[in-house]
Amino acid sequence: MAILLATNFDAAEVAAWWPELQRALPGERLLRDRSELAASESIDIALVANPPPAALAGLPGLRLIQSLWAGVDRLLADASVPVDVPLARMVDPAMNEAMAETALWAVLSVQREFFAYARQQREPTWRQLPQRRADEITVAVLGLGQMGRTCAQRLAASGYRVLGWSRSETKVAGMTTFAGEAALVPVLDAADVVVNLLPLTDATRGLFNAQTFARMRRGAALVNLARGAHVVEADLLSALDGQQLAHAVLDVFTVEPLPATHPFWSHPRITVLPHVAALTDPRSAARIVARNVAALRAGRLLENLVDRSRGY
Repeated sequence: MAILLATNFDAAEVAAWWPELQRALPGERLLRDRSELAASESIDIALVANPPPAALAGLPGLRLIQSLWAGVDRLLADASVPVDVPLARMVDPAMNEAMAETALWAVLSVQREFFAYARQQREPTWRQLPQRRADEITVAVLGLGQMGRTCAQRLAASGYRVLGWSRSETKVAGMTTFAGEAALVPVLDAADVVVNLLPLTDATRGLFNAQTFARMRRGAALVNLARGAHVVEADLLSALDGQQLAHAVLDVFTVEPLPATHPFWSHPRITVLPHVAALTDPRSAARIVARNVAALRAGRLLENLVDRSRGY
């Protein structure tokens, strides 16, 4: 049996991942390419990160697809990925903490007007702005999975009033949570900052559109750390230009890398990050991969399996 690394990694990424996977999986045969497969071997596990089209086709012995990324929407949209093979997503506490750090930075920057000060520096303008306290800021965290819960708890521990929302009921200690379509509007209306960590599904695609922005509190900020397709880009630009929204922090985009001519780059009220809110850390992620590999070999239950019917 062999394990195939099927990714779009460049040489530097392979150099970072390969030794960590070798250390975590000392008894396993690891392949960087299907051409390395010996006649007596068969691939039964694929470790994937945005694999090339059809990279997993024609593998009759495949028993596990383990994503190295937290998001699996691209895998679910790839018709060549076998639907009868269990698919596991990456759930890494180190990634959760990294995401919480990014969310805290973004919310703190909105609270303390650091984005406005950055604009003033470019002008240049010396002007002190009113300073709000954390307990005067209400933050709505949409999506209460592993990352969402970690972000919500970090924000609450920093003194913010946090409201959590998810499509189905989810309890998070120390904060008020809401669920379902009917509850979304009052949550949006109450929030000074909306942090999006929802999975991308048919129900959430294009969620942040003109109608949603109109329901948000005037002067609120959007922090999108989930998927670019959650946001209707033209509607976001209109909401910012019309001052319905004060600022947007965007880590993810419909097209990545973001084209150099895209208006997001130069918009004064948009902060662009190159999909770095929570990078997978090979050091911790390889150990999580190894746990699922060991579980498969021993016939135990696999961790963090994706429910394809729900999209996450």
